[in-house]
This record gives sequence, structure tokens and C-alpha cells, in this order.
Amino acid sequence: MLVDRSRNDRFVVSRRRTGLGDCLWSLASAWDYAHRTGRALAIDWRGSCYLDNPFANAFPAFFKPIEDIGGVRVICDDQINHVSFPGPFFPSWWNKPSIDCVYRPDEQIFQERDELNDLFQAQDDCEANTVVCDACLMWRCDEKAERTIFRSITPRVEIEDRIEALYQEHFDGHSIIGVHVRHGNGEDIMDHAPYWADPKVALEQVCTAIRMAKAQPHSRPVRVFLCTDSAKVVDHLSGVFPELFTVPKRFQADQAGPLHSAALGTDGGFSALVEMYLLGRCDTVIRFPPTSAFTRYARLFVPRIVEFDLNDPRRLILIDNSFERSPAP
Repeated sequence: MLVDRSRNDRFVVSRRRTGLGDCLWSLASAWDYAHRTGRALAIDWRGSCYLDNPFANAFPAFFKPIEDIGGVRVICDDQINHVSFPGPFFPSWWNKPSIDCVYRPDEQIFQERDELNDLFQAQDDCEANTVVCDACLMWRCDEKAERTIFRSITPRVEIEDRIEALYQEHFDGHSIIGVHVRHGNGEDIMDHAPYWADPKVALEQVCTAIRMAKAQPHSRPVRVFLCTDSAKVVDHLSGVFPELFTVPKRFQADQAGPLHSAALGTDGGFSALVEMYLLGRCDTVIRFPPTSAFTRYARLFVPRIVEFDLNDPRRLILIDNSFERSPAP
């Protein structure tokens, strides 16, 4: 694919291979910088944990094609393999010969995340023709940019159809309390770890949050919808709340790691988006932990949020979000 330099020869490249929540939130930060600096945006999700082909771009595998987001030109299909982005590059690592860029240690990725953060915070452009965003960029843009992304991109038709079918089967005519519990299932959960310091206490906290949400005023009969990466969490919460329902999906074996895994392939991404967008159509959503990017869509659009204080995981916070509502997928 030849880049039309007459239109735009300066780019922001959003590269992520992680869970879709992280991918989308980091994309919002990359889009925000592209929008402010008049650059085109390339969505490069090759090497995704959901695909076994390292040259396939995961974006078109899960989302409809798009050519523009808020006035920013977008490249997002598999032809990204044939795009030659112009230098110089930022961060400076990307000015190395391609063969030298293949392996990037974690320390380098974290350094680039900090360099990109400083660039975004400066509210200024840089001399590089191509800015490469290949790090987790959650919290690096405002909510307006996040909402722009979520309102501009749409899951593929087959995913939309599955979401709508489940909505009609389980949601219609009820007030739905959505519960997301990110367990990790043996994964290094990093910033989520304080919430699971005592697993028994953690599950008791989730139960307390569900009871709190059920005690709020509801205009229709209440149902509880659970999304989690652990079959053990399903078993425990189902025993406490018999009315709780889940979307059937394939879990990893106990302690085998997260659902965004090559072991589950595109089915893992498909299931993730179905649950992500169904959570966005709930009346109340409980986020445990609130540091999980998976529930960011719901956090922005669901009328009532119950989450746990970032500084004190034992403390519940009730957030009135009724001024925002996402368009139904």
C-alpha cells in the first residue's frame, strides 16, 4: 500500500498485542495525539494474543472497517504490512534498523511509555514524522477522546448479532447489574494484585457490592450478569446469587492464565467483545478491580457504577453516570 503523501505524510501508529480493553484505551490516547497534531492514525494490532498469524491485523478481525475517526484519517486493515512509514521516528528506538527493533525488553517498553506520556502531556508536536505508540497508554488521554473511539468503531456484524441476541434473551425487561471480576487465573496481574491480596476477602467484597447494587432503586425486576476470567469465580458467586447468569464461553484451565490468550484464539476475542458491549448496556456495573481496562467502556456510559477505591480496595464508591449513555451496538 502506497502512502498518499499529498494528503498526510505524518503518522501516529497505535501498536498493541494485549487484551482488547488495553488496545482500545491505548488507541484513544494515540488518536488524541493524532487529532491534536494533524496526523493520520494507523491501527497496527499485528501479533495479537487473539490471532495465530503474526502478520494479521487484529483490528479488522473484530471491528468493521473505518477510514476516519473524528476527522483523523485511519489505516486499519491487513495492508498495514505494506505501508512504509516515514522517519524520523519517536521514540528514538524506532530509528534503529528494523532487524534491531525485533526484540524490545520490558524496560524499553516502559521507557517508551514514559516518553510518550511526557510528549502527550506537553501538549505540543514533535519533529518526528511517525510517532510509534507501542506501550500501554491507559490514562494518557481525557474521557472525551475515549468516548470518541468507542462511538466511532463498531464490532463486526456477527459480533453485533450475538450481542443483540443475548440482550433480547437475558436483558430485555430487566434492570441488569453487570459484574466484572478480573481474577487473573494465574496471570501476573500487576496493578490488580492489591485487590486479591486475600482471595476470600476479595470475593466477599464483590458479594457486598452486588448486595449494595441490588438495594438501589430499580424500575424493573433485577438480574445479575457476571463476566469473569475464572470458572472458580463463577462457581462461588453463583452459589451466593442463584439468579446470576453468565454468557457461555470457554475458560482456560485453573491457573492457566488470562482469556486473552493464543490458546483460545479468535474465540477469546469474540467472547471478550460480546461481554464488553453487553456490560455497556447494563443499568449498573460493578468493577473489580477498577484498574481493569476491560470495563472502561462500561465505566464511561453505564448510568450507575459501583467500584472499589483505588487507594483503599475495601471502600466502595457509587458513581452516578446517568448523564452519559452509549448508543446500542
